Amino acid sequence: MSEGSDLPVLVIGAGPVGLAAAAHLAGRGLPALVLEAGPAAGSAVREWGHVRLFSTWSELVDPAAEEILTPTGWTRPDGATCPTGADWAELYLQPLADALGDKVRYNTRVTGVARAGRDRVVDSGRDTEPFTVHLTSADGAEERITAAAVVDASGTWSTPSPLGADGLPAIGEKTHAARISYRVPDLKDPAVRARYAGRRTAVVGSGASAFTALAALADLAKQESGTHAVWVLRRGITGSTFGGGSADQLPARGALGQAAKAAVESGHASALTGFRTAAVEETGGKLGLVSEDGHRAEDLDEVIVLTGLRPDLSFLGELRLGLDERLQAPTALAPLIDPNQHSCGTVYPHGVNELSHPEQGVHLVGMKSYGRAPTFLAMTGYEQVRSITAHLAGDHEAATRVELTLPETGVCGGAGLFDEPAAPADADGGCCSTPAAPQLITLTVGSDSGASCSTNGGC
Repeated sequence: MSEGSDLPVLVIGAGPVGLAAAAHLAGRGLPALVLEAGPAAGSAVREWGHVRLFSTWSELVDPAAEEILTPTGWTRPDGATCPTGADWAELYLQPLADALGDKVRYNTRVTGVARAGRDRVVDSGRDTEPFTVHLTSADGAEERITAAAVVDASGTWSTPSPLGADGLPAIGEKTHAARISYRVPDLKDPAVRARYAGRRTAVVGSGASAFTALAALADLAKQESGTHAVWVLRRGITGSTFGGGSADQLPARGALGQAAKAAVESGHASALTGFRTAAVEETGGKLGLVSEDGHRAEDLDEVIVLTGLRPDLSFLGELRLGLDERLQAPTALAPLIDPNQHSCGTVYPHGVNELSHPEQGVHLVGMKSYGRAPTFLAMTGYEQVRSITAHLAGDHEAATRVELTLPETGVCGGAGLFDEPAAPADADGGCCSTPAAPQLITLTVGSDSGASCSTNGGC
């Protein structure tokens, strides 16, 4: 930012990382304005409020945010416990937004960002002009404001990936949309419970959300006869399919995979491996999935698609972004998080250097910075915005300093990885081998799901 600028840094999204960005900006004495499309802080988080995170409170509170909250009388929750999404929103995000006051504006959707008076083609004077941001309020009114810099923390929740294995909606997916969900079901809601009770549901996906759905449906199956889940995976069942278990440095994340494993081993779920969906069909009132190679999964009542999320870049089209052609993540960050290369291990903490674009003054942060890559953690986003705000304040030493150590993932994940051809198995069955043809598998060895925080909400 240029010295003496009285224009605000615009932060898109009042979720965990967006509000952390505002807290860091406030701590640096920089003007900030947070625009939230929903009616409250953490609106997206509230939509999965029934889901428990695998991170504890100690990993979910940003230090700069706590400095703002403490003078208000706020008390940090027990750092050793895992909150639900609703807890996170009500006990932390909303109080933080309230403490930030008029820096946060609700029911305001960003529909476009550009350089003042210049589309993405124009070079002349580009770097000296502020940003113009087009907004639409809940009543449809349009507005344009000006900003010194833009921090996009809008996340990926609004754009779930489709069922089709090629990244496009499967044939028939839109036709049968009423029986396809893209969220972990809240089975405490009577209407949602009735949708899945006594029915046969396909759960498509292989990450933490799929684990959560499988565990929830297994619990329902214990209470409602006829309830069964068919877990549809593009790869095979191997030693690492269910994550890191007791070796995971986030114990609740390891326990989550073990809960999914227990669901399969108990017979409440079966695993359909090596299945890449191409179409959805209906016969006699039942749904069927058809794979790319013509195999079929029949007799389904519902489908839950949990194949990941992707960034909405539509309102950034007039900016010059440098994005990786595969992940849609910043080009310098992509090699650090690429699931084709880094499925199991650590992600190096990163900041402004990895999150900058050809368009100076624009930064994608939080889950949106990961593009289509999985396994984002809130503490990663907090480190991102700490570095970026230091950069905007001109403190380049702090911007390049690393102030975070991440836990090892223990989770083998990523859609691209799952589509790799069959690989030689290691001693544990290989990391991500793919069977030659779809196989329906029922495991028979019992398992204890372990720790108390057994589900995941993501960040």
